[in-house]
Amino acid sequence: MAMLHIDRLLETVIKQGASDLHISVGQPPVIRLHGHLRRLETKTLGPDDTTSLMKSITPDRNQQELQEEGGTDFGFAFGDHGRFRVSIFKQKGNISMVLRLIPFKLLSFDEIGLPKICAALCRRPRGLFLVTGPTGSGKTTTLASMINYINMNFDRHIVTVEDPIEYYHNHKESVINQREVGSDVPSFAEALRRVLRMDPDVILVGELRDLETMESAIRAAETGHLVFSTVHTTGCQGTVNRIIDAFPVDQQEQIRVQLSTNLIAVLSQALLPRQPKGMVAAYEFMVTTPAISNLIRENKTYRIDSSIQTGKKYGMQLLDEHLWSLYLKGDINAEDCIDRSRHPGQMQDKIDRHRRGLSVTEIGQQGEEGESEGADDVQLRS
Repeated sequence: MAMLHIDRLLETVIKQGASDLHISVGQPPVIRLHGHLRRLETKTLGPDDTTSLMKSITPDRNQQELQEEGGTDFGFAFGDHGRFRVSIFKQKGNISMVLRLIPFKLLSFDEIGLPKICAALCRRPRGLFLVTGPTGSGKTTTLASMINYINMNFDRHIVTVEDPIEYYHNHKESVINQREVGSDVPSFAEALRRVLRMDPDVILVGELRDLETMESAIRAAETGHLVFSTVHTTGCQGTVNRIIDAFPVDQQEQIRVQLSTNLIAVLSQALLPRQPKGMVAAYEFMVTTPAISNLIRENKTYRIDSSIQTGKKYGMQLLDEHLWSLYLKGDINAEDCIDRSRHPGQMQDKIDRHRRGLSVTEIGQQGEEGESEGADDVQLRS
């Protein structure tokens, strides 16, 4: 059997519009297309195939890390089509790889479907803006669009700390410096210790993955910088809790106060298969109004959801509201709508009622009149 060439596989990913390429022993290469895995019609890969495919793209430094640590990550450019973020790891003693396509084209807010108010928030001189959601929900793309918007419209010094760098930005109206963890700087924490001496206006931290990084990001926002970052949480309320809970109990009071004054917004997103093909993002969006700021300070985060519900004029919305509207428009199917919702049981009921022929307007009114599910039910029976 002829050897497979990585270039051929990467071209297939780009041509088909796939998001990922999976390479592991015992099956042909697999691509992720519109959220679903598809095997390519080629030979089944053996241990020698995956090793030679790995060696054809992996820098020596990363091959050494793979030997020592059992895994490595890096990014590389593929012609003028895009970049790939690569994760290489060992399993059952063999080499496996997953390559994620990062297109060169940066999308506008409209193309991604971001809430309108994001543009105004990007003009803020200081504060913490968090984008959250599970892996593969498009957080990196959303952040890249915001950084690009600032870069195109304002004269700012933007410093990013990423692991690895995914979207490449050029200097436009702003000056932009992108630092890669591992090659430009040893860790997020170390990069953030130094970043404040670089006269930055805007700081992007790839991920708030430990206590030290969280502290540094909040401090940077407090000292007059606009800080963007990501957290692997779902929902705005959950994100606030996750950050507070990461701190020792005796510091939580202080962190609540700091968050209540520095957090400007949380955008929580999920990426779903769009009908009939493609992907669509669903958002939960919270802007820190004085009311929400008080809830954070007073440790009443359980009431954030109802504040989001009443904050529609700021562009706020709950994830389930957005999923429901995507379902009504026919953009997503019922199963995905239910699976991704934060309250699957309620969503299932809503869809069942809708299918039984309750008009959409009635359901919509009930949703607005009754904040709790109980109120909803009373409305229905009357």
